[in-house]
Amino acid sequence: MESTIAFILIFGSLVFFHELGHFIFAKRAGIMVREFAIGFGPKILGFTKGETLYTIRLLPLGGYVRMAGEDMDSVELQPGFRVGLLLNRNEEVTKIVLNQNKLLPDMLFLEVERSDLEKGLWIEGYDEEERLVRYTVSRNAVISENGKDTLIAPYDRQFGSKSIGKRAMAIFAGPLFNFILAFFIFLAIGLLQGVPTYEPVISGVQDNGPAIEAGIQEGDLITKINGQAIDSWQQLAGKIQESPGKELNFEYVRDGETLQSNITPKTIEQKGQTFGQIGVLYESPVEKNPLKAVAYGAEQTYTWILKIFELLGMLVTGQFTIDALSGPVGIYKATEEVAQYGVFNLMNWAAILSINLGIMNLLPLPALDGGRLLFFLFEAIRGKPIDRQKEGMVHFVGIMLLMVLMVVVTWNDIQRFFF
Repeated sequence: MESTIAFILIFGSLVFFHELGHFIFAKRAGIMVREFAIGFGPKILGFTKGETLYTIRLLPLGGYVRMAGEDMDSVELQPGFRVGLLLNRNEEVTKIVLNQNKLLPDMLFLEVERSDLEKGLWIEGYDEEERLVRYTVSRNAVISENGKDTLIAPYDRQFGSKSIGKRAMAIFAGPLFNFILAFFIFLAIGLLQGVPTYEPVISGVQDNGPAIEAGIQEGDLITKINGQAIDSWQQLAGKIQESPGKELNFEYVRDGETLQSNITPKTIEQKGQTFGQIGVLYESPVEKNPLKAVAYGAEQTYTWILKIFELLGMLVTGQFTIDALSGPVGIYKATEEVAQYGVFNLMNWAAILSINLGIMNLLPLPALDGGRLLFFLFEAIRGKPIDRQKEGMVHFVGIMLLMVLMVVVTWNDIQRFFF
């Protein structure tokens, strides 16, 4: 149960912040956001605030922000439609009721002849007395059909009406917020747990190893090897590993006193490689410093971005196969394992997943944010947008391929973890 809760909280948070990025920058651009959804499929919970419906849906495998002007969400009133109209004091239409055969109080009947609910904001048709009349439609008017009210979306509130820069930023903001979330998680780790100093301090000494034979003790601070200054544990470990069987002169500080010992790393062979080892343990000291925590958050975010791109490069070049990929099942099992090692390891895992989600969405593949950004690039080069139907078809094919990939990866996860 704890693993399930951890998985839901982590995955839900990553999706929430991703969609929050789209939502905030769409709003900043003046785009109407019809729905902010976490999950897919049937609605479990939902409420409306302002012009946006906020929902939690059954399948917790992602989320979406539905913007006005996308996915054919506008209603077109065809000639001959019988509608009911409600007007305000300024004689502007505030509500259009479709399929209305029975007049309600204060409602006017109209048989539609023509209408423009995007740019001109008017509706024209024949009233009860067969007169051709025209009404101005309010920018905040709603269309009611089968008891469901939908706000109209004037063209200047639609996604497609905005500049390439604003549209691109509304799409890019999703992955961007994943990187920002990762930074703040790493920052929180640095503030709460402390920032590793990576000082070359010996945390423990193994029995029967070269170090204990030379008199090295727990707490010794290594300062030099063969006269070369040692500033970090990574530098110390690298020098030992590259010197199997070679005598090294260690200079170290113990209780304020500088001491020296000669140590010959023993030779270790593993997977066809040879390296040195002296038998010491390391646990990095930590320092609680807000400024260093900020630097740590930025450094870890940058490091993991590079690492994930490196792994993607290995996948593209065939250095590992699709069998190495994991889907929701694999992520759940990994979360279950990481959760056993404490909350800070779980936070670190969440930050890595957030970076991974951001990068995956930026790949220039149809249906992903990166694919949409690629279409914006084509539009900027051509000077005009790609035909919406053609672009929609490309994204549809992309969604189908991604679903097939998800099924394959999930099946591999099930085989790996349960059989």
